[in-house]
Amino acid sequence: MSERLSPETRGPLLDPLLKTGWTLAEGEDAICKTFEFENFVEAFGWMTRVAIWAEKWNHHPEWRNVYKTVEVTLTTHDVGGLSALDPKLARKMDGLAGH
Repeated sequence: MSERLSPETRGPLLDPLLKTGWTLAEGEDAICKTFEFENFVEAFGWMTRVAIWAEKWNHHPEWRNVYKTVEVTLTTHDVGGLSALDPKLARKMDGLAGH
């Protein structure tokens, strides 16, 4: 089981993500990002590729897709906030999106 990020680990894990468009969510211990694609097929294809990794790691995003836009929120519900799984999945999402 994961543990909530400690104050010592938050900076090194989250700071690089905050430079790539991820933001801290308001009102919850989570990170968010909006991904834009060329069209719906590219957005849905990316979501499918992310879903494979999310299932493999047993860590699933909260997300919303409208046409070519995907809004993502990552948090670890089991620990009540951010764990090491969240930046790990965020980095994978960025990589799969070519960011």
